[in-house]
Amino acid sequence: MSTDLATALTGGPPLVLDGGLSNQLASAGYDLSDELWSARLLAEAPEAITEAHLAYYTAGADVAITASYQATFEGFARRGIDRAAAARLLASSVELAREAARRAGAARPLWVAASAGPYGAMLADGSEYRGRYGLTRAELERFHRPRLEVLAAAAPDVLALETVPDTDEAEALLCAVRGLGVLAWLSYSVDGDRTRAGQPLEQAFALAADAEEIIAVGVNCCAPEDVPHAVETAARVTGKPVVAYPNSGETWNPRTRAWDDSPTLSPDFAATGARLVGGCCRVGPETITAIARALGRV
Repeated sequence: MSTDLATALTGGPPLVLDGGLSNQLASAGYDLSDELWSARLLAEAPEAITEAHLAYYTAGADVAITASYQATFEGFARRGIDRAAAARLLASSVELAREAARRAGAARPLWVAASAGPYGAMLADGSEYRGRYGLTRAELERFHRPRLEVLAAAAPDVLALETVPDTDEAEALLCAVRGLGVLAWLSYSVDGDRTRAGQPLEQAFALAADAEEIIAVGVNCCAPEDVPHAVETAARVTGKPVVAYPNSGETWNPRTRAWDDSPTLSPDFAATGARLVGGCCRVGPETITAIARALGRV
């Protein structure tokens, strides 16, 4: 951990992010058809999470994202897990990724990004891909701040404010990370040249341009073809390093609860100019290795 992540993002070769944690866990035989998604395994199978992180570090990832995307006090409470126990599970997500980095024994620096998904992820009804929850920015900030405090106290290298569907939630998150003492990146889920809620990306990225806590901006959980425009826009509007980790290009069919079509993600997308590049849903270790090779990291 000798090199600061913020510094590494501003110079030298681009860094490699991991792929989809859930698909790696599913490939290991774990059933994630659950409202808590991969966060359920923080309590039930923590070693599986460490192994999944290790697979990505071994594949060439420099940064691993924790299993806390769908981990919230509210979600755990629905399972009868009290607030103190929920806080321990949130903190453990960072510890498990750190353990994977230790086991990797890599000569290069390895970093941990603590994931904070949007409010809609807690609802587990797909609304994180729509936004517009009917909550005020202040209400959204009150939702996000407590778990961000717990994650920050676990000392990750960075907070990943990810899959953000609209600007209201982005503004709430930008307020919620102030004063935590941990830097963050802000990543939107997009559809074409707009957020999932329909706001222009210029407007969305501009919110983070002057936010001192934000060391990178970008997109994730989107179609691969949406990445080049988003990367260009994010860099131009903010002047900050850009993070990009799209889905495989397959399409989720909510009726059949299965993935349709074939993957369209090519490792060549890593040449878009983003400084931190990886994958999201349905992107596994093999693709991360291919991205690392495309960037000259392997």
